[in-house]
Amino acid sequence: MLSDPIFRAWGILLALSAASVFASVLLGTGVPQAVIGAAVFFLAWLKARVILLRYLGLWEAPAWAAGFTWVLGLYGLLMLGLYLIPALIA
Repeated sequence: MLSDPIFRAWGILLALSAASVFASVLLGTGVPQAVIGAAVFFLAWLKARVILLRYLGLWEAPAWAAGFTWVLGLYGLLMLGLYLIPALIA
């Protein structure tokens, strides 16, 4: 069962979700909100990659996987930039 890629992907998604929860718990402890938001965006990007590569089978098509990774990364950077604009203005 541990050698099943879907089971491993599920475990990775579970760990990344736990890391997101841990990051959100840090709110109000002195860690800047922008840093926590950036961490959550990065974890969401990693989770999206796991879903695309393992659940949707893109690991079998490296060129497509690379393309989706770039598009997801650029989209994530755009969303992160929009999220950080208020923090940069203030």
